[in-house]
Amino acid sequence: MLTIASVNVNGIRAAFKRGMADWLAERQPDVLLLQEVRAPDEMLPDFFDTDVWDLAHHECMTKGRSGVAIASRLPMSAVRIGLDHDVETNSGRWVEAELELPDGGTLSVVSTYIHSGTVGTPSMDEKYAFLDLVSARMAELRAGGALAVVAGDVNIAHQNVDIKNWKGNLKAAGFLPEERAYLDRWFDSGWVDLGRRLGGEGPGPYTWWSWRGKAFDNDSGWRIDYQIATEPLAERAQKAEVDRAPSYDRRFSDHAPLVVTYDL
Repeated sequence: MLTIASVNVNGIRAAFKRGMADWLAERQPDVLLLQEVRAPDEMLPDFFDTDVWDLAHHECMTKGRSGVAIASRLPMSAVRIGLDHDVETNSGRWVEAELELPDGGTLSVVSTYIHSGTVGTPSMDEKYAFLDLVSARMAELRAGGALAVVAGDVNIAHQNVDIKNWKGNLKAAGFLPEERAYLDRWFDSGWVDLGRRLGGEGPGPYTWWSWRGKAFDNDSGWRIDYQIATEPLAERAQKAEVDRAPSYDRRFSDHAPLVVTYDL
């Protein structure tokens, strides 16, 4: 069995100060996909022993922003940083690696961070432009027939069951029809939303709750973190779990890890 965990850490340094190391030691994932790392390349080995982990990181060009990483106990045979026609606004948003499986095969894994955007501002245009790049790369991965998973903080709730207050967010970034249509196209083309396939019909399980107010205590959240697999890999997925902290004060991020176990 192979476990892949994906989590937006909201700053790797802050997450470890809040107790992420305890979660990591208990969960022991084989592959860890990180978003919003917010640290330079040279800092990753401070948190992940390179005698244990192979590392790949796409640092954001803007200091203290974004950043995605892969930490793998399986050896990496190839790494891709960023997407074609990447621009400064998209830096730190896509890292891809091929991992060597024990049976001699390979597994393609992606950690991606798609920013939330603000309605009526250029940031939404940038979000759609990046979603187009992501869609194109996902089509290439699927066409290649590889075992592949694209995971991370997509900042889009797909359906009503994926957001507690869906009625109050119909015109909000992260739940716009135009954004949700991208997920429709991905799933209609053969990619599988493992959090939903293995997590039941919903509502939830949510993966993000605001730091403010009683959102976490009331489970008023959003399901915006995904592991999206090609069908050959999805057939080998056994279970999906959201590692929701037992209490507000024990959270190491405003996101909870999404962990999928695969029979590989």
